[in-house]
Amino acid sequence: MKKTPISRRQWLYTAAGAAAAPALRPVAPQASKLRLTMSCWDYDRTRSLMESRVAFDGIELTYLPLVVEETFFRMLRYHEFDVAEMSLSSYTLSLFADKPQFIAIPVFPSRMFRHNGIFINVNSGIRRPEDLAGKRIGTPEYQLTAPVWQRGILSDEYKVPITSVTHLQGGLEEPGREEKIDLNLAGNIKLQSIPAGKTLSQMLEAGEIDALVSPRSPSSFKPGGKVRRLFEDYATVERDYYQRTKIFPIMHVVAIRRDVYEKYPWVAQSLFKGLIEAQKMTYEDLHETAALKVMLPWLIKHVEDTESVMGRDFWPYGLEPNLKALSTFLRYSYEQGMAKRLLQPRDLFAKESLESFKI
Repeated sequence: MKKTPISRRQWLYTAAGAAAAPALRPVAPQASKLRLTMSCWDYDRTRSLMESRVAFDGIELTYLPLVVEETFFRMLRYHEFDVAEMSLSSYTLSLFADKPQFIAIPVFPSRMFRHNGIFINVNSGIRRPEDLAGKRIGTPEYQLTAPVWQRGILSDEYKVPITSVTHLQGGLEEPGREEKIDLNLAGNIKLQSIPAGKTLSQMLEAGEIDALVSPRSPSSFKPGGKVRRLFEDYATVERDYYQRTKIFPIMHVVAIRRDVYEKYPWVAQSLFKGLIEAQKMTYEDLHETAALKVMLPWLIKHVEDTESVMGRDFWPYGLEPNLKALSTFLRYSYEQGMAKRLLQPRDLFAKESLESFKI
């Protein structure tokens, strides 16, 4: 009987060739992505990341929706995350370290007008913003972004110089809060810690401080109480501020741990593109009229009113549309004795996130 020759491929499947088969079979390349962990609050503009509805080029992202204070504390103290939402002020000051640990991209998960966060004791004699000069003003942390904006606005708009008041730092609702970043303030700025065991909310209600600048409302702020807002019609004041200045204050940036960025510089552009896509989904949700995706009865009217004042892209990402807001903040940080020199907006961000290819 004549033997039929077998091919090399057929030989791989004979008993004689079985042992050699693993070394001779072609191996398909396995696609892999860089695994990164990102900590950021549960915002509408980032929710699609948490739900894995946005794909990042080359990145598999684990999203941790932690409250902002926890994210800031863990990232600044222990560098726990690869990517994190970060206070604009804390990030700015981190750049003056001997070895900066973070690099940001121009994505701003938190922005907020801050006139609404200035509170006074009703018996302090403060009736107008100008009356704050010479007073005792509490702040949870001097370097927090919100108080930097609030002090800067009071100085620019109402002639209350940073050196004209006494700043008292401490916990808003819990005693013992300290600055997350060591401060060495330049200039004649009076900054003191409040007594141990006390909180700013209690002291404001008791009249032990005259006013408070804070990102959060104090628990002592309640109807008929001794604490009220300095700007009671704050929405009108904030809208006027925007119409005159075109500044929508930036609170937070997205920061990458620098060792991650230096090893994989391409992640800056990948993250930037993905976060823009996530924000685009949110804009689309706000314009949905068949059913409301946000629990605000007059959401459609609110969106229309906002766009009539601020334009359709009223929460812009990127460097160019935010140059004035960033330049103003950096000036405030320098004037308030924190930044060691006056930075420019471009100094804040990874160069790979500032430009993209053109076709």
